[in-house]
Parts: sequence; C-alpha cells; structure tokens
Amino acid sequence: MKKIYAILFYLLLAVTVYANDNNNDTDKVIALNKSAYKNHLTKPNETIADADKALKLAIKLNYLPGMAEAYREKGIGESYSNMQDSAFNHYNKALEMYKNMHNERGEAKVYNNIGNLYQLVDYEKALENFKSAQTIAVKYNDRQLIASLYLNMGNIFNRQTKYSLALDYYNKSKQLFTELKIPEFLVPCLENIGVIYYNLHQLDTAKIMLLEANSRAKKMDMNSSIATINMTLIDIYITEGKYNEARKYLDEGRTYAMLIKNSKDINDYTHYEYELEKKQKHYEKALNSLIDIYKSDSAGYKSNVSTRLNFLIGEQKRSLQLEEIKKNDAIARVIYWSGSVGAVLFLTVIALLISNVKRKATTNAQLQELNNEISRQKDNLDRINHHLEEIIDERTKDLQVKNKKLSEYSSYLSHQIRGPIATLKGLMNLEKEGLVDKQECIKMMDKCVSEIDEKIIEMSDMLHDPGKTGF
Repeated sequence: MKKIYAILFYLLLAVTVYANDNNNDTDKVIALNKSAYKNHLTKPNETIADADKALKLAIKLNYLPGMAEAYREKGIGESYSNMQDSAFNHYNKALEMYKNMHNERGEAKVYNNIGNLYQLVDYEKALENFKSAQTIAVKYNDRQLIASLYLNMGNIFNRQTKYSLALDYYNKSKQLFTELKIPEFLVPCLENIGVIYYNLHQLDTAKIMLLEANSRAKKMDMNSSIATINMTLIDIYITEGKYNEARKYLDEGRTYAMLIKNSKDINDYTHYEYELEKKQKHYEKALNSLIDIYKSDSAGYKSNVSTRLNFLIGEQKRSLQLEEIKKNDAIARVIYWSGSVGAVLFLTVIALLISNVKRKATTNAQLQELNNEISRQKDNLDRINHHLEEIIDERTKDLQVKNKKLSEYSSYLSHQIRGPIATLKGLMNLEKEGLVDKQECIKMMDKCVSEIDEKIIEMSDMLHDPGKTGF
C-alpha cells in the first residue's frame, strides 16, 4: 500500500512540475512579445528577432494566442524596417488566428496595423481597416487603441491635405495619450501636429511642436521617430535660411536613420543634402549629392516598386483566397441544407408509407369484417329462402287437395297472389345479383311473404268457410 501511495505522489509531483514548466514557457512567450513591441520604435530589427523567438516557442507549445501575437509583432518590426510585403503577410496570419480564436481585441489591433500598411497604397482601404478596428475598440472601451486609431486616421487626412480634420484627430489622440500617461505615443502626436502647422505655413508653432517631439524621442531612444522628425525641421530651417541649423538636424537625422538601417530615410537625407548644398551654392557638393540621389533613387525606386507590387500581389492573392473560401462555404452550406432537406423528405416519405400501410391494414380489416357480415346475411337469406320453399311446398300440397275449391277462385287468387310472388322473386333475383340493399330486401321480402300469407289465410278461411264472401 505504501508503494502505491509513493507512486501516486511522484505522479502528482511530475504533473505539477510539467504544468509549471508549461506556464513558465507561455509566460516566456508573452515576455518575448512584449519585448518585441517595446523595441519597435527604436530597434525594429530586435522586434523581428524577439518575435521570431516567441513564435518558435509558441509553436512548440501549441500556444495559439502567443503565435498570433508573435505574427503581429513580427509584422510591426518588418513594417518599421520598410519590409511592407512581408509585414502584410504576417499581419494576415495573425488576423486569421485571432478570428479563429474569436479574439476581437486581437483582431482590432491587427486591423490597425494593416491600415497603417495601406497608407502607402490606398487611403480608402486604410480608413476602412481603421474603422473596423475602431468599432471593436469602442465596444471594449480600449482607450489606448482608440488613441492610436485617431493618430493613424489623422495621418490619412494629412496625406489627403485635409489639414483641419487631421489636426482635430491628432489633438484627440494627444489628449487621450496624455490622460493614459503613455509618453512614447505623445512623440508621434507632437511630430504630426508640427507637420500640419508646417503645411499651414505656421513655422514657429511647427518648430515648437517638432523640437518638443525631438527632445522627448531622444529621452526614450526613439531612433526611428528622431529620423523622421528632423526631416521636417530641416525643411523649416531651409525655408527660414538658417542653414547651420538645417545642417545640424540633417547630420543628426541621418545618423539615426543609419542606426536603424532604414534605407528609405537614408535616401531621403541624401535628398536633403542636395537641397541644402544647392541653397548654400555649394554646387560641386550638390552635384555629388545629386549623383548619389540618382543612384539611390534608381535602386530605391526599384525596391519601392517591388515592395508595393509584392504588397498588392499579396493582397490580391489573399482576396482570391477569401473569395475561394466564401465560395467553398457557400457550396458546403448548399450541400448541408440539400442533405438536410433530402433527409427530411426521405423521413417524411417513410412516415407517409408507414401511415399508408397502417391505413391499408385497417381498411383490409374493415373490409374483411364487412365480408364476414355479408356472408352471415347471405346464410340468413339462404335459410329464409329454404324456409319459404318449404312453406310454398306445403301450401302447394294443400292447394292441390283443395284444387277444386280453388278453381272457382282462381281468377281472383291469380291476380292477388301472383303479384307478391313476382315481387318476391324479383327481389330474390336482385339480391342474388347484389343490386339491392340486403336489409331493405329482407324487409320487402318479409312484406311480400306476409301479404301472401294473408291471402292464403284469407283463401283458407274462405275455402273452409264457404259462406264467407270476400271477393
């Protein structure tokens, strides 16, 4: 007995240890995904690396929420590394998994991410994805996501030169992020508000916003944000003719762009180098920058076109796959309902057949009973007929004896008796041929017999009482 207890104890211990190990591993997946997201603004390459680690571990554990989030984080890192086509594919994998798990909040985050990708190629589809995410975010009162969506929708309106509407959305986003105390998201809000004021030619206000965004980004090592903020500052200082200030932010921004290895930003800074040298009339340096621009633009253009083409091809494939899935679902539904209707009809036919068989059996039983009744009635009629024949024979013998007496009454009797007898025989013939109701036939025959009997009695009385007159 002690051995059994010991075995059970060790089994329980093993199960507990295994469960704890699994919990620890899933916690590790969650931690890796959080680390990936934390680095997406500063070190997008590390975001991709951490997301890959989280994905491998989640697959090993078959931890579906971890897998879905890892795909999303990987897409975010690739998006910030200018790998839009790959990001699009990973976002869609994440979206599919979240839908299968009925995780609406996860779906909303991915819709937001996909909307950001569509900003490059299709404003309407970008807004469509943002609004899908917003519907879910409002449902769950996810204020952080709502703030992000305000920021992203503001970007769309900015690109559409709807500056007043864009500024309204940026301010809503800034207010929410301030209330939520999420400082890293205040940086893009300030940056975008600064860009709006620059587009509205309110350069002083634009500088205040952009310099504050630059300062906050440096404190939080937001390298990608610094690279983009500085571009607008360069534009402002070139416009103001403050070339030394422009040079300062150009060199700084290019350093951060090279640090995060963002080829698009590096290429943009080469353009700013050309513009700045040209403004300062350093034509030889401007020419060298122009040559670099031509080379980088040629390669960059091909890369950008390839990226957008792959993005659109990926989107087209996904649309075709969705249409195929919808078509297969429709066919499956038709097959299901056809089968269901067929089964119902089959069962209905079976039920009708069973009911019909029962009705036939009941009808046959009733017919058999009726046939038996008819047989009994026929036997009764046969007995009656036999009895009548006996009576007639007896009366005939009596009549033969009294033939002489009857001869004088023959005319009268012939008229009075032959009528009922003819009726009786007619009824008998009709009954034999089944042309008259049995009960009615018996009644009429009985009447005829009674009438004959009365005549015979009357004749007998007359014969036995010659003095009686009745003719």
